[in-house]
Amino acid sequence: MTSAKASPAPLGGGPPAGHVPIRGRGLLTLLLLGALTWSLTTVPWGEPLVHPGGLTVLGEMLVAALHPTVSAEFLGIALAASWRTVAYATAGVSLAILLAFPAGVLASGVLVRHPVLRALTSGASRALLGVLRAIHELVWALLFVAAIGLSPFAAVLALALPYAGILGRILAEILEDVPPGPLAALRAAGAREWQVLLYGRLPQAFPNMVSYALYRYECGIRSATIMSFVGLGGLGYQIQISLDDLRFREVWTFVYCLVVLVVLVDLWSGVIRRRLLA
Repeated sequence: MTSAKASPAPLGGGPPAGHVPIRGRGLLTLLLLGALTWSLTTVPWGEPLVHPGGLTVLGEMLVAALHPTVSAEFLGIALAASWRTVAYATAGVSLAILLAFPAGVLASGVLVRHPVLRALTSGASRALLGVLRAIHELVWALLFVAAIGLSPFAAVLALALPYAGILGRILAEILEDVPPGPLAALRAAGAREWQVLLYGRLPQAFPNMVSYALYRYECGIRSATIMSFVGLGGLGYQIQISLDDLRFREVWTFVYCLVVLVVLVDLWSGVIRRRLLA
């Protein structure tokens, strides 16, 4: 009677044949499935998901969407609110770019060659950018309203700080991912790191930087709308007033104004992107 031969162990002491280790994407998938399962167990399934009058209100809202308020006087209010929303978004994102540029350059570490000093400056800048973007713009708005009142500066600062954190982080990654060939040529010619940044990194990174800044500007229009719910004026403030009085036709007028703004900004940014890549 012959005994079955054991399958040889793989070279290098690896796992036996037929064994698939859980790593990378597999582990992430298990974590996501576990989080989904846990979240489903916390839902109070025995309670009604919609209150008794919810379907009636939903029907009224859908009907109102087909008949928005379009009187000349009300359209004037909607245009004024839209203009204020655009002003908040433009000023906030512009200030965010001014704050994000030096912070992003420091976070990338491209100006420092010494490894220890580079790690310190990059780590401190990344930590600051992380704190800025960790706090939602609506929370910043509540903090600034409590500090300086219902001022346009509260809206601009509340939008600028978190967007500076986002833009600075992306700028740092764009600068790090610049192809090294032209940079090595500049260093071989005796250029310092700030010259390499100015004449090598920034020209190559500029199209991506502008493209992402325009995308964040489009997001800034929506953020300015949400932020104005705290009473700073704009489309969000007007939507809240109309919702409180159950004037759904007015609500949809303001919503359509927001949609038009986002579409116009998207078309405008698309033209600029195509010109940069041409």
